[in-house]
Amino acid sequence: MATTHAEPAPTAPDLESKTVRKLFLHLLPFLFLVYIVNYLDRINVGFAALQMQAQLGLSDRVYGLGAGIFFAGYFLFQLPSNLAMTHIGARRLISAIMVVWGLISSGMIFVHTPHGFYGLRFLLGIAESGFFPGVILYLKNWFPERARARAMALFMTANPLSGVVGGPISGALLQVHAGPLAGWQWLFLIEGTPAILLGIASLWFLAERPESVDWLSPDERAWLAMELRHERENHADRKRNWPAAFLNRQVWLLTLTYFGLTTCMYGLVYFIPKLIRNVSTAGNFGLGWLSAVPYLVTAICMVLAGAHSDRTGERRWHLAALAFVGATGACFAANVNSTAVTVFLLSLAMAGGLSMLGPFWALAAAILGESTAPAGIAVINSFGNMGGFLGPYSVGLLRTIYGGFSGGMFVIAAALLLSGVFALLVSESPQTFSSTGTHPLQLEASRHGSGAGDPNA
Repeated sequence: MATTHAEPAPTAPDLESKTVRKLFLHLLPFLFLVYIVNYLDRINVGFAALQMQAQLGLSDRVYGLGAGIFFAGYFLFQLPSNLAMTHIGARRLISAIMVVWGLISSGMIFVHTPHGFYGLRFLLGIAESGFFPGVILYLKNWFPERARARAMALFMTANPLSGVVGGPISGALLQVHAGPLAGWQWLFLIEGTPAILLGIASLWFLAERPESVDWLSPDERAWLAMELRHERENHADRKRNWPAAFLNRQVWLLTLTYFGLTTCMYGLVYFIPKLIRNVSTAGNFGLGWLSAVPYLVTAICMVLAGAHSDRTGERRWHLAALAFVGATGACFAANVNSTAVTVFLLSLAMAGGLSMLGPFWALAAAILGESTAPAGIAVINSFGNMGGFLGPYSVGLLRTIYGGFSGGMFVIAAALLLSGVFALLVSESPQTFSSTGTHPLQLEASRHGSGAGDPNA
């Protein structure tokens, strides 16, 4: 009689590998698509401006202020949106946010005056304020620390890839002049619609917690629940204390690091088409393709930087090195007359700045305690994103005053340089968020590891 042998139970490394692979396959593709649409709706004004400014008589200063005022609304409603998410759940709030921002983005077709431009950009900032920190919290609730930087880096590659996809599409839409709408109006209308549709679809594609999905096996659900619970216990604050996030030194160092990053990111993305047009004779469609090159280079570098940061378990020096590389590119980008060299330097600046995103948010998520994470992420993302106001406004204002882009690019380079310095001052200990106010140096000797990718964490 044949002897039957029970299938051996999977080992912990095998179980972890299979579970994490399923998380990547089931969650990231949809979130990736959503973020492409989100970022495209945020930056497509950079392409629309190639026609919109001339048709509506908007100066570079007005355009830069309108591009940046998005972040005033984003700043003011960041914390309320993020705190609301803890009560009604990430899935429902993300869905509602997407529908509302899609409607506002499409409504940009009705802009006729500077004040109308400012108003809708401000409302768009309010609408989008809860999306990105909500997704960061969502990923924190699903991915274990050892895979989090890769997950965040892959998710955030949607940021530059939205430019790869959106550049040629936006350039082509500017050529459309059907009916009473100009090309820039068709651009806003067509590119705002997917957000509404995806917002509705997210109710079916996103689950609130790992325990509620059937695409993980019982063993995988049990392992993931245990792993995430263990991380929460290790990083838990002694009591729930929302104000602790505002009083903690590490939060503000992270915020200053992120401020420099966003100054670079948005100072570049809102002006890349105009920076390239300044040295190129290409038409709108050609500018769309040329503008896609820095985004493509950045997407590749983001994945490589996130993977290397995870593999080494190191965050701060990754952030500093990337910031210094980006600052070098930004410093020289506006001082050359060659299209090829300008595109290369813009690629260097953007790749350096945006490749910081994966290691940055992995570091932030690793040192935020469970109860302070929503408030901490909101503080970092809201105050840090004010760099999104400084970047485009500085570039537009200094171009209006001096007639060139050099001054604005120097502001971006200086902001990135300081960002790298502040990154080196951040402590990577998760214990620094204890509501008892313990100083980070007192905890240094008992650190558990260097961050989300540390295999010993």
